[in-house]
Amino acid sequence: MKRILIALVLLCSFSLLFAQGGTDNKKISPKELHLFHFKVDQIEEWELISKEYAKVEPGIKLVIETVGGASDWNTALKTKFAAGNGPDIFIVDGPALAKTFMEYLTDLSDQSWAPHVVASAKAPLTFDGKLMGMPFNLEGYGFIYNKQIFRDAGISKVPSTVAELRQAAEKIQAIGITPFGNGYSEWWVIGMHLMNIPFAFQSDPQAFSIALDAGSATIYENDIFKNFKELFDLTIEYGNKNSLTTDHNAQMSLFNTGKVAMVQQGNWKEGEIYSANPNADIGLLPIPVNNDADFSGRIPVGVPFYWVVNNQSALQDDAKKFLEWMVTSEFGRSYITEKFAYIPAFDNIDSVSLGGLSRDILDYATQGKTIPWSFTTWHDGMYNEFAEHTQKYVAGRISYDEMLVAMQASWEKLAK
Repeated sequence: MKRILIALVLLCSFSLLFAQGGTDNKKISPKELHLFHFKVDQIEEWELISKEYAKVEPGIKLVIETVGGASDWNTALKTKFAAGNGPDIFIVDGPALAKTFMEYLTDLSDQSWAPHVVASAKAPLTFDGKLMGMPFNLEGYGFIYNKQIFRDAGISKVPSTVAELRQAAEKIQAIGITPFGNGYSEWWVIGMHLMNIPFAFQSDPQAFSIALDAGSATIYENDIFKNFKELFDLTIEYGNKNSLTTDHNAQMSLFNTGKVAMVQQGNWKEGEIYSANPNADIGLLPIPVNNDADFSGRIPVGVPFYWVVNNQSALQDDAKKFLEWMVTSEFGRSYITEKFAYIPAFDNIDSVSLGGLSRDILDYATQGKTIPWSFTTWHDGMYNEFAEHTQKYVAGRISYDEMLVAMQASWEKLAK
């Protein structure tokens, strides 16, 4: 009996040891690295990036959250932080939002890629000599146009004034094609990108914003804003029906199927266009504000967003390692220049494989024919308020003058 008892005790002991050994040998679950961005047109690409990175770093699972398009990513991001669920890596679209999140930002000045960021992309996210974000790329926007439709309509010169654009619209309409495909249901199309134009064409956009803050200038008394009515009205008059219910997907569908000749978008749509039509012959033309070709023949170019690392994250080193991999590995670089069709924001990434839109942007930039992305310095919440006022104008609920007065009131409210 005693021997049996000893045997049972030994058996239990071995069982516990084997059980413990089994626990130790269990596969350890990878750490989840959470990344937040707004590029809704790149969801599939980011899923592939996540899968590839799992091969490179098996101990890391990249969890991608995408909020954008018609959804307000800015508010969604703030909500996550307010709830204590800030992502490990997230995006800011410029210095204004960077200041809002400054308490969470990590200094990235010592990263290996930092010396290779082009000066124009580095400056906006440099605070007190510290680089607080990593740009991927430079982007530009304007009116993307179908060159074949322009040829069919007998348009040989790229319009660079409001009058020339009107003439082009008349010729396009005459061959049975709608000139403009307006995605005016999107706050960022109408309230941010379109309304950036009269801001960016000021002789000194930053000084104008400062003057608005100080009360020494107004939107409704500014000549460029008042004259912008002609361009805005032109897009409405020669645009698609129901533009206020047309989102960016529907807008691009109209363009990719040849139902419209022009859309207000940028080179971030290049991959989507070539995916729908590999032989697409496309270009980018300016959004003019008057009939002075030298003045109006410029396009907005800037950094669309910066990747930043949450300094409250337990995975800061892993986050930095992933960002470095994206801009130093052959796989990551190929996505930047080929899959995303980006103009790199780094001087050591080759850009020979750029598409038609990106080549046009580089041409404008090389010639010095660019204007800034002034919206990156606007006060928090301005995009949405401007979108509300401009959409009311498109709907015919307010006059253009009333729209400008409402924009001024929003500026004064949010500047406080």
